[in-house]
Parts: sequence; structure tokens; C-alpha cells
Amino acid sequence: MLVIVAPGQGAQTPGFLEPWLEDPTFASRFEWLSTVAGIDLAHYGTEADADTIRDTQIAQPLLVATGLVAALELFPHPTDAFGKVSAVAGHSVGEIAAAAGARVITAEQAMVLVRERGKAMAQAAGTTPTGMTAVLGGDREEVLAAIEKHGLTAANDNGPGQLVAAGTMEQLAAFADEPPAKARLMPLSVAGAFHTHHMEPAVGHLASLARSVSVHDPRTRVISNRDGRVVHDGREVLARIVGQIASPVRWDLCMDTMLDLGVTGFLEMPPAGTLTGIARRALKGVETFALKTPDQLDEARAFCEKHGEFSEIETTPTWRMVVSPAKGTFHIAPEAADADVLAAGTTIGEIASLRDRSAVAAPHGGQVVEWLVEDGDLVSPGQPLLRLHPEGGQ
Repeated sequence: MLVIVAPGQGAQTPGFLEPWLEDPTFASRFEWLSTVAGIDLAHYGTEADADTIRDTQIAQPLLVATGLVAALELFPHPTDAFGKVSAVAGHSVGEIAAAAGARVITAEQAMVLVRERGKAMAQAAGTTPTGMTAVLGGDREEVLAAIEKHGLTAANDNGPGQLVAAGTMEQLAAFADEPPAKARLMPLSVAGAFHTHHMEPAVGHLASLARSVSVHDPRTRVISNRDGRVVHDGREVLARIVGQIASPVRWDLCMDTMLDLGVTGFLEMPPAGTLTGIARRALKGVETFALKTPDQLDEARAFCEKHGEFSEIETTPTWRMVVSPAKGTFHIAPEAADADVLAAGTTIGEIASLRDRSAVAAPHGGQVVEWLVEDGDLVSPGQPLLRLHPEGGQ
């Protein structure tokens, strides 16, 4: 089972695009996305220095455009991907690339959204001096307690020994003066406290734009940064991407879901390396592949052939399926069990896991064709639960 992931801000390095742009097809597609974004991304990916491409307004569009065009190099016929890729995920801004790869939004919509996201986050960061500090090692509970004590937010939770604290510069200074035991602190060169309440102004701006964005339900499982859930409603995928600007990235829960799915292959899109390094520590037994340069494409395709498998979602019209958001035991709601027609938003049941219980709704509604599970069945993330004809269907 194959998962493809897109990295977040910080993965970019000076000149990383040079070998990719030697391919005329890649260069042409990249120029198109640069035009949509209104930014000379080819320049920033080849000639700009580290300080320049650290700018949020540059880094975010650069990363998303790279991931989208590289995906077309990996899968020249995009529909081929949906027969092999079992799930996609993105770290922070990488979620926009993942959503476009799953066909929730178009590449052009992705570039407009990421351009505006970067600008809005940069503006929000300029309001109050804030920053982020990586916390490496230490006891997890002690680290989280220390972060809370100083009024900080655990803005990134990347698994064992990989937390990032965010807040005002004064809070971070106090945290540095009283660090958690056996933990090493590493201030990050970022413009502000991303994925915290300091980014709320950016959420408002992007939310107003997102209301005009048309979406489709994903063609493969999308694993959400918010809580590691599999999300199968296009509008919800977009809403979560918007809200994530001011909410912590729970990459640890995303990786838990990958294990629940039974993922055997983990491929990171360029500029790759960061998420692959985390996966090697956290996803024991899962083979990883960091796609960094175009001379790896044949090897990457072989990796996808090795781990790819048939996806039921890919061949079933997504607008009439309700799928499980997580691993657990499915309990059918009494009011849905005997219904012939379900209204949009009707709760069809809940998933009970060791962590929590979560309701499952039919986002589109329609005529019940068949239940694909029974009450009390164990289900996996993204597993189809109920097949519906759209409202008004015959």
C-alpha cells in the first residue's frame, strides 16, 4: 500500500530546482504555474539564496508548484496514479499540493490559494514578533507541559522527539531559559508562529476566498493534518486546509493513520528528505523513498509499482460513497439503519476507537443503495461504509 506525501515550508534549499528545469516539459508546466501565482518561481528555485526563499510568500508557492509538476513527471498519465496510490498527505502547506493531487482542487486553484496563504501569513506574522523553536528529545509529557507552562503552542507534532513550540519571542526566550530536561532547543528561521492563534487573520482572508472555490470529492484517501482523519468530502478537505493555518500540525496522527491503513511504501515528493527522515524513525517496517532529482524518476515509478495497489475509491463514484474517517468499530445510527433516503448531513453512525468516538455523516445525502458494513464491524481509514445515489437519482 502506497502513500505519497508533500513536504512543508523549510524543505526548500537553494538551487534545488536546477536539474528539474532541464526538462522542457517540466519547465513549461512550471512556467504556467508561476504565471498563475504571479511569481517567477523558476528564478527562486535556481538562483535565489537561502534567505530569499525562506520568505513565506516565496517558499509556499515554490513548494506547491514543485510538488504538482513533479507529480506529472512521476505519473505522466494522472489517472494511473489513482490505481496505485492508497492515500496522500501533506505537511502544513503541503496539504494544498496533496489536495490538488487527489483532484479536490485544480492546480490553478492550488496556486492562487497558496499565493494568498503565503501573503496572509506573512502579514499576520508582522503584527507581533513571534517565532518557532524545535524541541528535540526529552520526555514527551514533560516537553508538552513545559510548552504549556510558558504559554506556547505545540505547533508541529512530528512524532517521538520531534515537537515544535511556537509563540511570542518573549515566551520563547523564557522557554529557552528553562528548557525541558534532556531536550535540545533549536530556534527556527521562520517569519512567525505558524499554526497558532497568531495566524487567525490569515484564516479569515483565506476562508473568504475559499467560499468561491469549486471542489470535488477526492479520488484517493486524504489524511488530514488536523487529527490524522481520512477526509472524503471535498468541501471539508478545503475547510480543514484553511483552518490549519492557525491549528497545530499533527503529523504524528497522520503517521498513525498510515500504519492503520497498512502502508508499506512512503514516497515523498520534491524537495524531499524531511518527511522521509521522520518516517524512517516513526514508521518501522515501512519502505521510504525521497524523490529529490529527476534522475530518480524511473526508480520512483518502480517503487510505486511495488507498493501500489487497487483502490476501491478510485473506481467508485466518490459523490455517492460515505467512508470511514478512522480505524475503529463502526456502530450504525438507529435512524439511518432502516432509512431508504438520507438527507444531506445525516449522521449514519460513529467510529469508536481507543482514542475517541467520532460521528460519520452522509455529506451529500441520497437514496440508500447498500450498506457495505454491518453494525459492530471493524473498519479501516477510508473504507467505504455506505453507497448512495445522489438526491433525485433514479
